[in-house]
Amino acid sequence: MAHKTNAARLLEKLGIPYQLRTYPPEPDDLSPERLSRELSLPPEQIFKTLVARGERAGVLFAVIPLAQRLDLKALARLAGDKGVEVVPLKEVQPLTGYVRGGVTALAGKKDYPVFADETIELFDVVSVSAGAKGEQLFVAPADYLRATGAKVGPIATDAP
Repeated sequence: MAHKTNAARLLEKLGIPYQLRTYPPEPDDLSPERLSRELSLPPEQIFKTLVARGERAGVLFAVIPLAQRLDLKALARLAGDKGVEVVPLKEVQPLTGYVRGGVTALAGKKDYPVFADETIELFDVVSVSAGAKGEQLFVAPADYLRATGAKVGPIATDAP
């Protein structure tokens, strides 16, 4: 059963409509295909949140389609930075308060800058983590972008 996460509470506080969906988390299968089946959405409509660090910008969130990979050079350009790198997994929880499979740009420990891939604007609704493993928020992209203050640009590329 879904419990209301801090991310969901933030959306409510902002007056943003959303749906909270749950699925049984499977730590050994984080594949786009599985999550797509669980949520009945195509993978391009499901967005994952990665934690990165820029040379100048510091810690930031990158929100990209589930089946794609982060283009670090494009993210650096969008962030106005010389270079960025993905934060090591062991640093994610101390920085954000979230664990792998439950990272969201909403209601974390700190309000880090958020950068979203431009494809987020192609859909009426997208799915993002609710801040807990096995819990996803369905929300209108414009509302999500407003809630996170995300800057949008081409930061994802096809996975190899």
